[in-house]
Amino acid sequence: MSSTGDTSGEIQHKSYWRFSKQDFLPEESFQSWGNYRSALSETCFRFKDRLISRSDDVNEIGELRKQSENEMKRCLTWWDLTWFGFGSVVGAGIFVLTGQEAHEHAGPAIVLSYVASGVSAMLSVFCYTEFAVEVPVAGGSFAYLRIELGDYVVFITAGNILLESIAGSAAVARAWTSYFTNLLNRPSNSLRIHTNLAEGFNLLDPIAVGVLVIAATIAIISTRKTSLINWIATALNTAVILFVIIAGFAHANTSNLKPFLPFGAKGIFQAAAIVYFAYGGFDNIATMAEETKNPSRDIPIGLLGSMSIITVIYCLMALTLSMMQKYTEIDKGAAYSVAFQSVGMNWARYLVALGALKGMTTVLLVGALGQARYTTHIARAHMIPPWFALVHPKTGTPINATLLITISSALIAFFSSLDVLASLLSVSTLFIFMMMAVALLVRRYHVREITPQTNLLKLVLFLLIIIASSMGTSAYWGWNPNGWVGYAVTIPFWFLGTIGLSMLPQQREPKVWGVPLVPWLPSLSIAINIFLMGSLGAEAFERFGICTVLMLIYYVFFGLHATYDMAPLHRKVQSTEVNNEDMIGRKGP
Repeated sequence: MSSTGDTSGEIQHKSYWRFSKQDFLPEESFQSWGNYRSALSETCFRFKDRLISRSDDVNEIGELRKQSENEMKRCLTWWDLTWFGFGSVVGAGIFVLTGQEAHEHAGPAIVLSYVASGVSAMLSVFCYTEFAVEVPVAGGSFAYLRIELGDYVVFITAGNILLESIAGSAAVARAWTSYFTNLLNRPSNSLRIHTNLAEGFNLLDPIAVGVLVIAATIAIISTRKTSLINWIATALNTAVILFVIIAGFAHANTSNLKPFLPFGAKGIFQAAAIVYFAYGGFDNIATMAEETKNPSRDIPIGLLGSMSIITVIYCLMALTLSMMQKYTEIDKGAAYSVAFQSVGMNWARYLVALGALKGMTTVLLVGALGQARYTTHIARAHMIPPWFALVHPKTGTPINATLLITISSALIAFFSSLDVLASLLSVSTLFIFMMMAVALLVRRYHVREITPQTNLLKLVLFLLIIIASSMGTSAYWGWNPNGWVGYAVTIPFWFLGTIGLSMLPQQREPKVWGVPLVPWLPSLSIAINIFLMGSLGAEAFERFGICTVLMLIYYVFFGLHATYDMAPLHRKVQSTEVNNEDMIGRKGP
């Protein structure tokens, strides 16, 4: 019996709904207690093997997909991806964060905060697009990092992807209930169940659970139908946003823009670190590459097109708010609603609440698609039980993976408040984006068995200089934001590391679409993401550290041994490919 799961024709006749041990723990290490004890005794050896191992494009695109037994349906075009981009990104963030940060940190210069965070988001979009075009699989950043940085690094990233998916969906679902309450003009928390549990967990939210279940059900039924529903809901939300912009400019007063920089440059970047998360969610588009008809054409248009338009819309909305009201008078909780009330349009508050509600609905809908596809590919690699990798033969969707994310999110959303969830999200998101930029530089400058050892050592050195100098800049900003001595040291080192990379020969050129100005743009993405991570505060890192330790415990006792047992299958595939090439070479033309 194969220890890694048979993918031959006979398995296609199995029922999708099966729950045997072999479906959850097919690896050799878990076939008996004796095998498991033996595996644990080899932990150090196996860890070293996994630390230096790498996947490749062929394995991720071809062999690994067989673990799902059935193919996902290729039914999406650039049009679908563009609207998925809008649906996954434009949620409640723009309505909530703009007023809060304009009032507290940036003033009218909040528009510059959105420009700065938009540029940062676009740098990450560039990295995702190049990978998604060349490795069009459901795993998104998980697959890309597994190819370039190896199993151990990608496991930590996979844990953060799952954490971000579960906590992110729970946070949006809780916010959905809050906006629904506001739309009904009811008191805050009146639709939640009050209990005597600890603070932050004492307001039970059954509505959030219901919204998550509905979104997951739609995503399970059909990807194509989900795209249609997303298109309709996002179109309505876009109409609300256009109304806000047009009506806002009609009631604008340019005198409200003075003073433009009440908190100085520091305020702009403090606000940028917060409003950056209004751009989150675009990475879900990369996970749909496996269901895209023409990935090399459709993904760049869908990702870059949607994010470019979203950046312009966000800046216009921020400018509108700043011109409607003085920044000192902006309401932190319901900025746009109060702003319209101040100009005599009381009824517009309900339209704004409805727009935010529709935005959060599409975020949950697209999230249910993208997060399940991340989970599917993680399960294909056996980092979680391969039962979650199965794709249903009729719907062409990963039902098991969708259920895992939905049930986990629903349990958290039922108990946990938004402030408890927020700190779990921030570091995970930025960490993943930073690692993506690192992976892209590794992909461009290193090819296994081709790149000279000296060039590999230089690549590692320059990457360490870039990361260390970026961390130094972030730390100095937190310690003395008005100083300059620290920057005079860290920024030149960042330039030194990036210039050093630019002098190395690139080992791989993009086949279809590539990030421009390599290594400068990916290096800048690393610096910005680390800088924003450093602005999040100690509590966020404490929870990030706790979650990482829990992930490592799971890895040592399960993930390490499951992926080690999977490795012989990968090596066998590579060996077969090499033998086939040798046979073709012997036959000659």
